[in-house]
This record gives sequence, C-alpha cells and structure tokens, in this order.
Amino acid sequence: MKIAIIQQNYHIGNFDDNTKKIIQGIEWAKARGADLALFSELCVCGYPPRDFLEFDDFINKSYQAIDTIRQYADTIAVLVGAPDRNPVREGKDLFNAAFFLYEKEVKAVVHKTCLPNYDVFDEYRYFEPAYHWNVIPFKGKKLAVTICEDIWNLGDNPLYRNCPMDELMKQQPDIMLNLSASPFDYTHVEDRKAIVKRNTAKYQLPMLYCNGVGSQTEIVFDGASIVFDKHANMVYQLPLFEEAMEIFEWKEDGTFVQPVIKRADELPNEEFNPPDLDPSLCTAEIYNAIVMAIRDYFRKMGFTRAILGSSGGIDSAVTLALACDALGRKNVRAILMPSPYSTGHSVSDAEELSKNLDNPYDIVPIRNIYESFLAELKPIFNDLPFSLAEENIQARTRGNLLMAIANKFGYILLNTSNKSELATGYGTLYGDMAGGLGVLGDCYKLQVYALARYINREKEIIPQHILVKPPSAELRPGQKDSDSLPDYAILDKLLYQYIERRQGPNEIKAMGFDPALVDRVLKLVNTNEYKRNQFCPIIRISPKAFGVGRRVPIVGKYLG
Repeated sequence: MKIAIIQQNYHIGNFDDNTKKIIQGIEWAKARGADLALFSELCVCGYPPRDFLEFDDFINKSYQAIDTIRQYADTIAVLVGAPDRNPVREGKDLFNAAFFLYEKEVKAVVHKTCLPNYDVFDEYRYFEPAYHWNVIPFKGKKLAVTICEDIWNLGDNPLYRNCPMDELMKQQPDIMLNLSASPFDYTHVEDRKAIVKRNTAKYQLPMLYCNGVGSQTEIVFDGASIVFDKHANMVYQLPLFEEAMEIFEWKEDGTFVQPVIKRADELPNEEFNPPDLDPSLCTAEIYNAIVMAIRDYFRKMGFTRAILGSSGGIDSAVTLALACDALGRKNVRAILMPSPYSTGHSVSDAEELSKNLDNPYDIVPIRNIYESFLAELKPIFNDLPFSLAEENIQARTRGNLLMAIANKFGYILLNTSNKSELATGYGTLYGDMAGGLGVLGDCYKLQVYALARYINREKEIIPQHILVKPPSAELRPGQKDSDSLPDYAILDKLLYQYIERRQGPNEIKAMGFDPALVDRVLKLVNTNEYKRNQFCPIIRISPKAFGVGRRVPIVGKYLG
C-alpha cells in the first residue's frame, strides 16, 4: 500500500484556500499512485481555530469544505482533520475529528480522545472526548487512526476516558496513522521522535505521523512529519518549516520501501528536557522558526512591509536581519532615532547594519521633541531630579514616531524586546514595548547573541561592534543594562528555571543562585505581569512563552 503524507501550511478560517490546497495534495498523491493521502489535524479549518468554533457558520463552512474534498477522494482514500458536531449533545457540542473519505463518500469519522488542555492548548474548552474507538478497514488492512493523542501518552490522565491506541489494539490493527498539529519549540523536535519511537515499540506497528507546518500568530508549527516502521526504526522525516509531500510504500512485513535515513537507536529514549539554558541550543531551528512566523503573520494578515526602530543594539539588529530574510530587504524600513544620550557609535552601527542588509533606513533625531516635552512638563516637574519619567519620555517619543510612520505608509511595527527584558519589566509601555508582533519576545538575551552569531556565520552582517559592546538602553548618560539587571549569563539561567521549568524560589536557591538575587528577580517577573498583559503577540519558540501559554494573575502575590 502506498501512503502519501501531505504536510501543508493552512490559514485559520480560510476554507477556500485550505480546500484548494488539500485538493492539490490529493491530486499530487493520486498522480503518483498513492492509495491513501494523510493530512494534518484540523487542516480543513486551520489549527487552532479557538472561538471561531463557537460560530455555527464556521462549522457549516467546514462541512461544506468536506463535501467538496470528498469528490476528489474517488480512487484514493483521504484522511483530513475537521470539527464534527456531537449529535448526542451530551457534553461539548463538537469533536475534534478525522474524516476518512473514499469513493466520494465519508466512510468513517474518528474522534480525538485525549484533548490537550495545557500551555497554548485549550481543546477541552471546545471539544468532547471520543466515546467509541474503531479501526477503519481499507483494502484488506485495518487502520488505527489517531489525532495527535497517542504521541503524548495521555491515557493515564483521568480527564481522558481511554488511551485510544490501547482500545484500538483490541481490534488488531495493521498500521497507525496520526493527524497532528504539534507546535515547535526548541526542545520538541527530538522529544517528539523519541515518543513516537516509544509508541511504535510498544504496539509493534508502523506509524505515519503527519504534522502541520506554518505559523498561526504566535504558534509555530514546524512540520517534520515522520514515519517509523514496526521495529521502531525511523524511516523518514519530512523537512522542518517547509511544505512537503512524500509517498511511502508500506510492505506486508510492516516495513517501508523508502530507505532508512536515521536509525531509531540514534534517537533519545526519553523526552528531551535540557537541564539548563543553552544559548546555542537549536539556533538554526529557532532562526528558521522566527523567519517563517514573521512571513506567515504578514502573508496571512495581508501585510507586506514592516518598520522597526534600529538603535545600534543587538536586539534591533537581529530583528532587522530576521525581518529582511522573511519579507525581503526592501520591505523592511529601519528608523534610527538618536536622543541626547545616544552614543555616536549607536547611529554608525545601525547605519552600517542597514548598509550590509541593503534595507531602507531614515535618521530621525528626537532631541527637539524630547526637549519640548520637558519644557511643557517643567511647571509640573518643577526642579525634581532626572528620573525614570525622563527616560520613558524618550522611549515613548520613539514609539510615537514609529507608529506615525507605520500609519502613514502602511507598515506593521515589529517589536524588538527580548524575553529577559520582558520578564523583568525592562521596557516602557507604549514606547519600546509598542508593536504588532514580538519577534524576539521568547528569546533570552543570550539566545539573541547566538542568533546574531548564526546570522554572521558566513559573512559579517551584524557589525562586530554591536556584538561586543555592553547592552544599553541609552536613556541617560553612561547607562548600561548591568546598572539595573544582573549579568545576562546569570539572569537568563535563573529566568529559565522559573519560567520554562517552573521551579520555585527554594528550588532555584538550592541550585546555587544567590538567595537575594532570586527573590529580587522573581519579584520583578511577577510585578511586571501587567506590562506583558498589554504586550503584542510573541513568536513562541520555547516550551513556555509569555502570552496564551502562560497565564498568571496580574495582581497575584505568590513569588514562586
């Protein structure tokens, strides 16, 4: 039997384009003699549809798309993901479903059992878990179809009635087919392989796993669909961050004709959980994930051009390079806005960067605007000493200028703040925290430097001086980040333990971190939630990003 994996990039709610894309995949597989085409989870409507699922019209359009798609499932079977109404009306109104189409009919519908309800996932809000589990007979074989759930071994959770594969094994299936929408993070690609390996070894069945690819606002789907034979050998992996289609010939002995490219014994046996933050971890994958996320955000929203503030610092430099790669250098405009406290090299470094990238840039000094603010505020400020107020006026002046230019010329403002800054509140609301998309908001400062070195891997794009000079907001004379924050080599590791690994203060102190520093940093993180709550969407590349995947109270007092 020949089975095609169709790894595609879908657009949530864009039923016309999604349907056309799925039909193109079916026709591609059909022309190459495939017996079955496997697509990803909720591909018909796009994943995650969230509250769109509460609109009857949205569900109706999904069924209409299924009706169109099944006309092309004539001599080939097709497995596509879409929501399915619950006719019993016990529990939730919908199921997360896989539709098995063949001979222009809906031959079977499989419902997802294990509904993730953590981090960015909120499926139990919308879907009812499956009540029944049945293999699908096809051409003399029994297909065990699952929807992501067997990847995570969630059957022991009391929220889930049964582990679907344990139920399906009672019917002696011949192969596992999995429709998935598994997001990227820099710990997850190898982790996913290890879990699939463990499942194929447990059930002694081959598995074809089709993952979605593309970015949906903050969530990045990396693709990397995989095939394992019944001996738990990985047969093939489709590319990361690209649409791709491959056909695999499944033999009677449970193996595949497609040559093995990586043995399963080269894969980790357990889930991949790095004990500490490694700034070089998966840098190429992080780079490609962010570039794809920027490109998809603009393409799917109908935008083409971006603007950002270029300060001569590492964060804006990396953001500019990423954006030029994603959108084309002529579509990214950099605005250099020196203040009275900007050093001369800030402007020259930023100019050199834009010349290296060949993107348009402008220099708009803010001294006069800043001084006019101070003049108008003088009767109120009196002779009070220089403070955070004067610093933030500069940041908000820059934010206003960037938004004005964006509005005038139809740009989207890219935010350049990194995760270390956002975690500790080292940013100005409505100033340097302004923007439509947070490019580096899930990258710690050390990871930003790693990205810069990756960008310069073949030639110098980011000037060397940007890489070596001490980070500074340049909002007062001689200012450096180290005046307010611990050294990033220490801060980032501490933040990683608290945010990604959810370690409390006692656990972090036991790792050898200075107790006073731990208390100070954790207080900064928690008291600045009000700022992050007003921040733009952040491209997610870690296991725990700020935004929809991390929900803590703004007014909470808990420090661990």
